[in-house]
Amino acid sequence: MDTNFHQKNNIYSLNTFDTADRLYCAVKGYETFPSPTVYAPKLPSVSVSASAEIVEGSSVTLTCSSDANPAASYTWYKEDVINPLSYQNQHVFSSILPSDSGKYYCTADNGLGQKKSESRNIDVKYAPKLPSVSVSPSAEIVEGSSVTLTCSSDANPAASYTWYKDNKVLATGQKNVYHFISIKLENSGNYSCKSENQYGQKNSTSLSIDVQYPPRLPSVSVSPSAEIVEGSSVTLTCSSDANPAASYTWYKDNKVLATGQKNVYHFISIKLENSGNYSCKSENQYGQKNSTSLSIDVQYAPKLPSVSVSPSAEIVEGSSVTLTCSSDANPAAKYTWYKEDENSPKTSGHNFTISNIRPEHSGSYYCVAHNSRGRHNVTLQLTVREDFPQAAKLAVTGITLVVFLVIICLLVFFLLAKKKPSALFPAPGNRRDNNNKVSCTSPSQHTGKTESPPSHSEEDEELNYASVRFSTNQTDPIYYNIRSAGSRRQKVKEEDEHVEYAAVNFSPAPRTVHQDSEEDLSELYSTVKKI
Repeated sequence: MDTNFHQKNNIYSLNTFDTADRLYCAVKGYETFPSPTVYAPKLPSVSVSASAEIVEGSSVTLTCSSDANPAASYTWYKEDVINPLSYQNQHVFSSILPSDSGKYYCTADNGLGQKKSESRNIDVKYAPKLPSVSVSPSAEIVEGSSVTLTCSSDANPAASYTWYKDNKVLATGQKNVYHFISIKLENSGNYSCKSENQYGQKNSTSLSIDVQYPPRLPSVSVSPSAEIVEGSSVTLTCSSDANPAASYTWYKDNKVLATGQKNVYHFISIKLENSGNYSCKSENQYGQKNSTSLSIDVQYAPKLPSVSVSPSAEIVEGSSVTLTCSSDANPAAKYTWYKEDENSPKTSGHNFTISNIRPEHSGSYYCVAHNSRGRHNVTLQLTVREDFPQAAKLAVTGITLVVFLVIICLLVFFLLAKKKPSALFPAPGNRRDNNNKVSCTSPSQHTGKTESPPSHSEEDEELNYASVRFSTNQTDPIYYNIRSAGSRRQKVKEEDEHVEYAAVNFSPAPRTVHQDSEEDLSELYSTVKKI
């Protein structure tokens, strides 16, 4: 007992007081009957009503106890919180929360002193809170980049995690992260996680991962996919996988047709000139790609055929003539040649050749060009000129025959001229009846006059008549003009001034009884008259 005190009117005052001191007083002489001892609070102790794990939602009581006389008053505190929690020896959590976790202590004070208890940790256990999924980097995710998904969930004790993609399990474990070293297009999807401990589990909402990438190699398709016919509706489609969506450029034979967001190119009514090679280019901020070409072959019925004739000059009888038919068509046209008023075709093919053309080949010919899409025809007029008219042919034939006969007559005449004159000029009555006779008479024999035989010079200058009889059926007279040989003594000038005429008549000779089995005989008269 510290004796450092003084008395005044039976009141004793302590100059100093140690909290460890215990004080009491007694009446002098009655020291065996001391007063109760007074002392400052001893070190308070803190107790928790729940001896097991403290679970969220349960009721928890903290009790502060300290030996003190007079009795101490208590104050509760939570570390890191300035203000006191309560002023009772008990601090009650009727429904403790995870946020109530922490270190708690109390103080005991009775005026003789104050004591602070040791801190007591309150660890509130609870099921996982609603988890959330985050992605890093948070900007656009580009194919090939490194990406990390994190599942954040508050839980005590710590939760285990299950990762899902499009509601299918990806991974399970203690790690709350899911990592892509080099993310790919197929990693795009909806990701979520589940956090779980012994007190419960929670599933996060989904996070969409949209992997962006440059266009893949585009391809061009055509609708309808069957044969394309002139006038039909045709649509070209450029298909290219890209993220974000690509813009498109259309080409025909490497020349730009159109540019824009549409991946289709439409022909309301396709035409022949739309045939060609089509391609497209797809492009976004990450790159571009060009497709291979697609050939569009527009089919159509034959156009109006064109026809030509070879040779192109006048067509002469006996020549070779080729008719040619051409038509623009797709697929290529087939050709059939006809002659008007004839049912059966002349030939099939591009060309129609007449090797030895005749007048009866003249007329109208038409060519039919046809394919699976239709047909078209055109007419050609063909006129054949006779090489030599029939009348002229007969005249030439007759003249040729006359010349031949004249030559024979002249040959016979010259043969007989070499014989004696009596043989050359026999009297008409002395002629033998023979089917083949040759006689030469003077003009007097035809006129009925008698003249003396001409002198040698006169005989050279004039030839009057020659009569030749042949076996022939020809009865019509043939006339033929020749020039006179003239006198051997005449000059060339005199030859030019003299023209002689020869008339040849054919007449049947009279038959005899002995001639029934023989051919008819004709008599040829040749008259040479000098003018």
